[in-house]
Amino acid sequence: MTTLLHHVAGRSPGDLTPSQTGVLLRLEDSPATTTSLARAEGIRPQSMGAIIDVLEAKGFVEGSPDPKDGRQKLLAMTDHCREWIAHGRSVRQDWLSRVIDNRLSMQERSQLAAVIPLLHRLIEE
Repeated sequence: MTTLLHHVAGRSPGDLTPSQTGVLLRLEDSPATTTSLARAEGIRPQSMGAIIDVLEAKGFVEGSPDPKDGRQKLLAMTDHCREWIAHGRSVRQDWLSRVIDNRLSMQERSQLAAVIPLLHRLIEE
């Protein structure tokens, strides 16, 4: 079951920690400062700094001076990270499609298709 969750959740064991994933999810929509990320994640700025250091080393996050406060760095997801995420999503989608086609009966596929609109409603709310 853990393997299925990792495939569906979008990461394999060892790729990123939950904290690193949380930061990237927040940066996917808009840039943020270390302080605002720390506050959003409920951790100390020093702890967030360590997470950011790892993501910068991987080439997933880059910083630039914050135009509102030059003392702070505005962090953003890199193009490399966006490509890495898109590739991972594509691989997982292919994997899931193959598993559904190979392991589920036509009736089970119909049942699964009926659930998808409900899942979309849950995500949107």
